[in-house]
Amino acid sequence: MGNITKGTSTPTLDSNSFIYYLSSSRQKPSKTLQAKLYEAIMKDDSTNIKALLAHQPVNEPLIVWDNTACKRQLSIQDQSILPIHLAAKHRREKSLHCLLESGADPKIRDSRGHTALHLLLLHWPTTYISGTDILTRHQRNLATTQKNAEDCLRILCEKGVQTDSEMDKNYKHSALHLALDAAASGAISILIENGANINDTNEFGKTALHTAAEHLNKEITETLITCGANINCTIPTYGKTALHLAVCTASSKAGTVLAADIDCIHLLLMNGAKVNSQDCEGRAAIHDACLGGRKEIVDLLLDYHADINTLTRLGQSPLFLFLQCRSNLRHTSLLNKLLNISYPLKLINNQGDLPTTLLLPEFQIQKDFLIRLSQSMLSLEDICKITIRRIYGEKNKQCLKKRLPAIVWNSLYNYQDYSQLWYIKSHDLNSHNVQQFWKI
Repeated sequence: MGNITKGTSTPTLDSNSFIYYLSSSRQKPSKTLQAKLYEAIMKDDSTNIKALLAHQPVNEPLIVWDNTACKRQLSIQDQSILPIHLAAKHRREKSLHCLLESGADPKIRDSRGHTALHLLLLHWPTTYISGTDILTRHQRNLATTQKNAEDCLRILCEKGVQTDSEMDKNYKHSALHLALDAAASGAISILIENGANINDTNEFGKTALHTAAEHLNKEITETLITCGANINCTIPTYGKTALHLAVCTASSKAGTVLAADIDCIHLLLMNGAKVNSQDCEGRAAIHDACLGGRKEIVDLLLDYHADINTLTRLGQSPLFLFLQCRSNLRHTSLLNKLLNISYPLKLINNQGDLPTTLLLPEFQIQKDFLIRLSQSMLSLEDICKITIRRIYGEKNKQCLKKRLPAIVWNSLYNYQDYSQLWYIKSHDLNSHNVQQFWKI
């Protein structure tokens, strides 16, 4: 027996629902009639649809026995499907409008818990390439298909469809998250304009902005920010913001190898993302950036006043995490910068442990030097220099150059070069260059 809830506005039909309908109806609709209605919907023939609906209930599933009548190979789902679901799934604008005008219920769900809105978004067309003067025929077709999809979405929204309804209890994706999965920027705007909760979370506690930022999708991130998304909203279980997620993705091994675009990070910072916000482990974005070793991300965060001395709950500094990753040691320019702006220089965590890289035998000389450097007392002049570098960063470096005497500016930005330290071998211990490093 089909699963049909009487007296409610959102019944659910399983794949065998038609048995109920056919057994309870006094007059069974003919096979040919249903096939013709199916074909009329697919052809977007509203005139024919209206005529056929005089003999076929609009909210009963179409059971198409004769595939040849529709001149196509039907999917299993399409062999028993509600007319409104068929129109939404295949983006038939005129058919959808005609069915709704004829009393089709947009809230009714199929056996998987999908409404017409869910099916439309689940089958959203692939994004076409824009911004080119000459579009190929395929791109033009995709553009037309996208327009049809957006028109169908507007029709559903005009009929008061629930934009925040979840697909089912186990898959708590609202329409907004489905649009995000499809990278449908236009659909996101339409849903928000029609009452979708922009800060609604999925089953993982992520808002749409969290997911867009994690995927480094600048276009959708910008759309969500413009529409009023909470830019500093945190994921309850982890405490991470959209900025944390964007930095983690761009600083990951894959992000580094692929040189992932950091425009999304810049966009978040420009629009008020809290650069020093810490997650549940006490990690700020600067920690993940240093762990990943991408200098351009570290520089960007520092330009927005990231605190290079902030510590995690375990007492790990950004420099500590940088030194945790052995592959980072080839990025000597970033290492120089971190050593020149970190004060006090904290090399150990709360348990007194050093970064694992420094415990390797081949880095014994570097470990001894850094420990000595961290224990040395700096002059007041050097502390002032480090503080000014940290406050003004690289972004305002040239502004200071115009205001300060040349000798002062040169002294201020005359970084100590530690790069040679990482190429010292044991047989070089008595060389002149090594002795220079020990003069702290």
